[in-house]
Amino acid sequence: MATDPSPGEGPTRPVSVSLHEGTIAALKQRVGKRGLSAYVEALIQRQLERDRLRELIEDAEAEHGPVDQAAVEAKRAILRGDMADSADAA
Repeated sequence: MATDPSPGEGPTRPVSVSLHEGTIAALKQRVGKRGLSAYVEALIQRQLERDRLRELIEDAEAEHGPVDQAAVEAKRAILRGDMADSADAA
């Protein structure tokens, strides 16, 4: 039984999308005409990952309650290296 490919897997095939001319011009300036498909593919994959992460967060909050924002900020301080501000966060 074959399964559907995951994002970024399987053969490529052309699709048609409509974009504003200014968006197309900005994309071509950034990546060139030949890099457009790869750039758009990467953007879509990243958005799909963000959507899935949001769903996981919503599921976790439904099960365990909302995230403690003070704890989140304390962990961010650790990641930034602001150890003095986060001594009691760990």
